[in-house]
Amino acid sequence: MFEFEPFYLTFKLALTTTIVLFIVGIPLAYWLAFNQTKWKVLPEAIVGLPLVLPPSVLGFYLLMAFSPENAFGRFLESYFDVRLVFTFPGLVIASVIYSLPFMIQPLQTGFSAVPVSLMETAYTLGKNRFTVLTRVLLPNMKAALISACVLSFAHTVGEFGIVLMVGGNIAHETRVVSVVIYDEVEAMNYAQANAYSSILLIFSFLVLVSVYSVNRRMQNVHYQS
Repeated sequence: MFEFEPFYLTFKLALTTTIVLFIVGIPLAYWLAFNQTKWKVLPEAIVGLPLVLPPSVLGFYLLMAFSPENAFGRFLESYFDVRLVFTFPGLVIASVIYSLPFMIQPLQTGFSAVPVSLMETAYTLGKNRFTVLTRVLLPNMKAALISACVLSFAHTVGEFGIVLMVGGNIAHETRVVSVVIYDEVEAMNYAQANAYSSILLIFSFLVLVSVYSVNRRMQNVHYQS
């Protein structure tokens, strides 16, 4: 039987993750773009780690950290009555960590691409860093902002390994579409698996088309100006 709730949970997770990543990503990408210390490579490597680390490995360590059987999970449950393992909030935190480079790297590139002369002019006029960020930098990197948000959202939609490790397969809580597809294949319900997969395939294709179209449009506007 085809279910719509996994799609609701999937897009709810993707939207929540993208919002959190945007809030966290702006200051972090700003720091990475303009910090000149030689130690910057360490946080850059940490941010990019999910790109090369198998999701099952990252999911395993997050599962261990969130588990009430270990120090961090026990601390959260004892003092804040918060349990992250096999819950939607835990899934959001895991997704934020896993999708971090898809938000940070486009934003960092966008910050670096803004002409330095614009910032220097704003500072000369007495503007503070926050004003320069909101009035100069962000308006001049719209393509990077859109790409970062769309890619983060789409990447979260396609998560499987880390979702299964941290969130499990709990109906109405953590049973997202990728997990449903896995279940249908395990049960040899290939027609159902194909139905869910086709929707995600079409969605992913449209996301990429949208990102490339926006980037091309922004580049044309930049060249014309």
